[in-house]
Amino acid sequence: MGFTRWRLAARAAAASSASAALVLGITAPAARADDPTPGPTPSVPDIATRYPTDDPTGIPTAQAPSLPGEKGPGDPGFSAPPDDFKDSGTPVRVDAEADGLRLAAGAKLAEPKVLDIKFVTEDLGGEERREDSSAKTKFTLQAEVLFAKNSAELGSGAKGRIEAIAEEIEKQGSTEVNVFGFTDDLGSYAHGKQLSKKRATAVQTALARKLGSEVSFNVRGYSEDYPVADNRTEEGRAKNRRVEVSFPKKG
Repeated sequence: MGFTRWRLAARAAAASSASAALVLGITAPAARADDPTPGPTPSVPDIATRYPTDDPTGIPTAQAPSLPGEKGPGDPGFSAPPDDFKDSGTPVRVDAEADGLRLAAGAKLAEPKVLDIKFVTEDLGGEERREDSSAKTKFTLQAEVLFAKNSAELGSGAKGRIEAIAEEIEKQGSTEVNVFGFTDDLGSYAHGKQLSKKRATAVQTALARKLGSEVSFNVRGYSEDYPVADNRTEEGRAKNRRVEVSFPKKG
């Protein structure tokens, strides 16, 4: 009797389970040996994967990392865009009556003056550099883009660069131009003086053909004087082998 009652209870439980599955529409998928093991859910969206590109400017704005390969906010290597000001704090109020801001007895403020703010642009290889200030414009060209080694004869790649400088001189209406040549510290000082002067003269001659007789030039060769980089490395010496073209801004 007890065994029969147990069998009836088991059948009822099975029937109830089957009925519940039918009502809820649940079907159990058959297990397979090749089911993939579920991986962890990433906590940071992988934007570099969602928007694969080698060009950071091609990734959608407001979602993109600032450099290729970065994953986005929350990633340790993520760099915020330079124009993202949302985290800027409230400006600190300055107390004009604070003791530290008061002038000493008898002291006077200096005369106001306009600061000479300088803007610098340089190509990726460092072959050409432009500096703009309120007073003048200066172009710096590495010797290798203008001349062959130990030569003062302009190469084929020099024409376009010199013409672009001449156009800028005309655009700004400058009538006086400085053309200065420089070398690294290899070789004798006398040889560097001669070479740097010849190179400056070659650039001045090319500019004069484009600008005409109304523009006057100051041409100098400075050899290894006034280095802009370390002469102990080839990278530094390449920067020091250069020709500078500068001209004042009109009015």
